[in-house]
Amino acid sequence: MKNPNVVFVFADQWRAQATGYAGDSNVHTPHLDRLAEQSLNFSHAIAGCPVCSPARASLLTGQYPHTHGVFVNDVHLEHRAASLADAFKTQGYDTAYIGKWHLNGRGRSGYIPPEDHQGFEFWHVRECCHDYWDSFYFNDHPEKKLWPGYDAQAQTAEAKQYLESRTGAARPFLLVLSWGPPHNPYETAPPEYRRRYEPTGLVLRGNVPPEAAAQARLTLAGYYAHITALDACIGELLATLETSRLAEDTIFVFWSDHGDMMGSHGQWRKQRPWDESIRVPLLVRYPRRFGPHGRAVDTPINTPDLMPTLLGLCGLPVPASVQGHNYAPFLHGAAAAPAAAALLACYVPFGEWTRSVGGREYRGVRTRRHTYVRTLAGPWLLYDNQADPYQQHNLIAESTSAGLREALEQHTQILLKAYGDPFAPAETLIARWKYPVDASLTVPYTQ
Repeated sequence: MKNPNVVFVFADQWRAQATGYAGDSNVHTPHLDRLAEQSLNFSHAIAGCPVCSPARASLLTGQYPHTHGVFVNDVHLEHRAASLADAFKTQGYDTAYIGKWHLNGRGRSGYIPPEDHQGFEFWHVRECCHDYWDSFYFNDHPEKKLWPGYDAQAQTAEAKQYLESRTGAARPFLLVLSWGPPHNPYETAPPEYRRRYEPTGLVLRGNVPPEAAAQARLTLAGYYAHITALDACIGELLATLETSRLAEDTIFVFWSDHGDMMGSHGQWRKQRPWDESIRVPLLVRYPRRFGPHGRAVDTPINTPDLMPTLLGLCGLPVPASVQGHNYAPFLHGAAAAPAAAALLACYVPFGEWTRSVGGREYRGVRTRRHTYVRTLAGPWLLYDNQADPYQQHNLIAESTSAGLREALEQHTQILLKAYGDPFAPAETLIARWKYPVDASLTVPYTQ
């Protein structure tokens, strides 16, 4: 029997809370809600290093950022480790990537030559673009090709054509589709979706302070409009899998590289260790193996675990360079969960979370119930997420939580040792990898 196909779809900056199936009453996501009913729904999927390039590099290598070296944006991912595409291609898969890359580190609009494709063969890609209405891509030649209209819709149309071309193909395939939205700018979603959301009518999360409420509602309206546009794209992809007779033997994955604070705790964007930043959607549908009905999976799973788990679900070997866990035996009911916590990390506070606005290096763990975070100076945050789902009561200094704090600190140290993470100051890591940074520790980039 042929190995299953894999369609891996991911968005940029889509937090776990922002779907109908996750309980957000504001947002309209009917296709994802239906997909969740048919999928393994990982309610504790974690972006352990919640920022763009580091998360993408961990997806492609199964490694942690201090290992693959991409712990800031706009640096180059070297092809040292076996990549996701390498691992599938060596086992007879065709490989394809469409959309945003953000791992070349040589200008956001520059041509990416085939030797930097990390093993992907079919290639319709640009390094990074958030002008969704004036967006281009390259294939194997340095000639710019324009995505017509709203680029996520055009990229979805390209992915649909790829799927249709695979009907009856002898070889299985891995297709990765990477969208730029719902990342800001939030006001640029297609007009027909923007009209659906009136800022004043939106219900905010319980941890958005009054002084951030007006801005949160305004940005959420555009954020939700992007999300509903992408939800429609999901519906088109799923319909194409059905009409192309690929659905039963295809593992369909929906994920996001990190979340967005959207005013929670008075914070914005990503890199922060709170749930709005680190928790992401993760749905895995595989009808042949798991049947037509979904189930909730509340075991924490981290970004480096995605590559080995996909390989495991396809019955393929996991490269020795991978640090993440293969959850496939656990999902098949043949083994216990390989991890009880996801490691949290900010290696370098940069960009939108510099030290001038409170950014700091941190490490910690997110378990089913608790969040624990320490900085280089010592313990910082401790939340009981079951009793305090909006993370408004920091238990770190409470004497009654001393035993829990010590246990989670020990768990953090065990993971740091297991993954070889020295938890060094940002400047130490930057010097080791010889990255050029400005005063805010941000790597300057060119368009």
